[in-house]
Amino acid sequence: MMNASRAALCHFLIVTSLAFPTERQLVYMDRPYVQDFAEKIPLSSQLTDVKLVKVRSDGNGRILVLSDKGLLQAYDGQLVRDHHHRPLLDMQIEDLDVFRNEFVYLTDKAVLSNAWAGRFCVPHQTVAIKSFKVGKNFDFLVMGNSAAYFRGGREVRRWEIGQQQMRQLHFDSKRHRFLLLSRGRLDCFLPGEERHHEVFEGNELNCLEVAKDGEILILGSQDGYIELDADSFRVRSALQTRLPWPDIRCIKEIEDKIWFGTPRGAFALYGDGQVDYYASRRWLLDDEVIDISKGPDSSVLILTRQGLNIIHFEDMTLQQKARHFDKLTRKRHMRYALNSAFVMSEPGNLSTGTLVDQDNDGLWTAMYLAGELFRYAVTGSPEALQNCYESFEAMERLASINPIEGFPSRSFERWGYQLADKPHWHRSDGQNWAWKGTTSSDEIVGHFFAYSLFAEIVPDSQWRQRAIRLMDDIMGHIVDNDWYLVDYDGRPTLWGKWNPSYVNQFPQQVGDRRLNSVEIISFLQAAYHFTGKERYRRKAYELLDVHGYLDNIMISVKHLSRVPGIDLTTEWNHSDDELAFLSYWNLYKYAFSDELREKYRQTIQEHWEIERPEKNPLWNLIYSATGAAHFDLQESIWSLKEIPLDTISWSVRNSHRKDLEFLAPNFRQQTTRKVLPPDERPMSKYNGNAFRLDGGDGGRREYSGDIFLLPYWMGRYLKRISE
Repeated sequence: MMNASRAALCHFLIVTSLAFPTERQLVYMDRPYVQDFAEKIPLSSQLTDVKLVKVRSDGNGRILVLSDKGLLQAYDGQLVRDHHHRPLLDMQIEDLDVFRNEFVYLTDKAVLSNAWAGRFCVPHQTVAIKSFKVGKNFDFLVMGNSAAYFRGGREVRRWEIGQQQMRQLHFDSKRHRFLLLSRGRLDCFLPGEERHHEVFEGNELNCLEVAKDGEILILGSQDGYIELDADSFRVRSALQTRLPWPDIRCIKEIEDKIWFGTPRGAFALYGDGQVDYYASRRWLLDDEVIDISKGPDSSVLILTRQGLNIIHFEDMTLQQKARHFDKLTRKRHMRYALNSAFVMSEPGNLSTGTLVDQDNDGLWTAMYLAGELFRYAVTGSPEALQNCYESFEAMERLASINPIEGFPSRSFERWGYQLADKPHWHRSDGQNWAWKGTTSSDEIVGHFFAYSLFAEIVPDSQWRQRAIRLMDDIMGHIVDNDWYLVDYDGRPTLWGKWNPSYVNQFPQQVGDRRLNSVEIISFLQAAYHFTGKERYRRKAYELLDVHGYLDNIMISVKHLSRVPGIDLTTEWNHSDDELAFLSYWNLYKYAFSDELREKYRQTIQEHWEIERPEKNPLWNLIYSATGAAHFDLQESIWSLKEIPLDTISWSVRNSHRKDLEFLAPNFRQQTTRKVLPPDERPMSKYNGNAFRLDGGDGGRREYSGDIFLLPYWMGRYLKRISE
């Protein structure tokens, strides 16, 4: 949510970077910011057919939920019956409120409290009682078939409500008056004058709140909200409808935000019009919001049909957030030290999760390993170094577990688990293991990205040589097989193709012509840099000069478009963006000459300019490694702060929102003018479209922490983010 970046100003400092020779650059000073996350407390399975009504918290931090079957409390992660005060169990409680930080209850017979030695207990004698509100000095108003005002323990005034469909009672403490909202009007009761009168007429009114130091009255309706002047009741602004969802069911001012509850989630509104949207199982048990209230320790309580949701706000630094994702990844995503998928048979229930293989186990592990390498380079952490060695050995085994020299497998697993029935899996000779073929260019990009960093950063020369040997083996395999990655069957894999006849067959509008050229030259440069084998340098120049790969690399990304008859160009490929930027690291860093390096910088910059609307921290930081003075550091920090702590693949919907500026369908699949924060959109890795509005699988998968860890530790390594 946007509050993470708004709660504290971003602190930047101009320094000269030491990681690469660059000009003066911005550095983010890592100070605490406000991180939000959700705690979800569902109804106990023992409570069936319960209708939740209201939630409140007292000055002791105790939370109570009012239901049609009595009071409920949170215990052991569930909402259960509240047995705290035995006499309340025998009472028919109709409403709940907080006065002077103490709970006050409305029963079918009285208004009472257990505070103040229990002396506050006043019978109301009102039929069909619905709600009440306590005033300034233990006076209160009750509402049922009639409305009645009590002061000093006595009834002072009563009047009939008639056929009005009453919605809400509110006490305006600044003006010492009660506001009575019905479906079609707003009435005001003045205790000192003992009279009530209509002050506003409207349609389909649902709720109200007095806000902004008592100066504004906000009325919510099924079509949006309006603001009234709290003194004159005159309309201050037209009906506000550009909202995540306009059917407003409850409103609450909490600190510097106005919170709105709707049937499609809750949202918080800042004074400048910025919106934070809390919807989907990432934030709420369900999106049907019933009530919103201030909770303990600056939290916000959101009551929905299925239970209580607590939005917590805690001070956190990016480094502390990195620890969270490190623990998450190590705890649930390490499979033989591969960075693996964690899937759940029961949505969102981590206890039902299991580790499974993926086609891109090598790539995802490489991105995790790179993050840990950067972490070790920055901190010297023995734990980080051990993690590096473990994941490196897992990637190393991807190559050694199969009989093809220089061919990394997609994944490996113990034989069994129905692997014999799965395509592209092969049993290792004489072993109880299996490996998966059809390796793609995605994997090779990951291997070269991680191995080059490993060969530079780890302190042990023998380990470094193992990484260099792997680069040499893979590069040798590709060169010896005429620029193809050749599988078990002796044929090139579907995507492991860098041969000129394959690459140059594509028109310049097709991204594969440019991407595959970037990839293979970055591989060859890294292989030459670490092995010193002139063969790789010679072959690279052959591709660059004779086969036009330099021209291919310099193809303008702006010109990528659909080409009839070529399926690869039906839409912009965000996975290709990921492969390109990971390849740019070695393409730029190990360029054979300054002239080539400058050309590479130009084409990387152009690609980065296209990607800027996504505010991708990884792309921005990789671009910064070219010496760029401006690389959207502030936007990168925004994205890192907005990555949710909960990375479960909850189903998320945003296409219904009325507050977004939608774009016409386009090749890049940019759906909105501005990208949504990562915690408001579907979870994805960096090969997904950041502008995708709807998605998720109902919470059956948890994404690992490399999404945060790689860009964060890269930023630390490049000295763009401070300690």
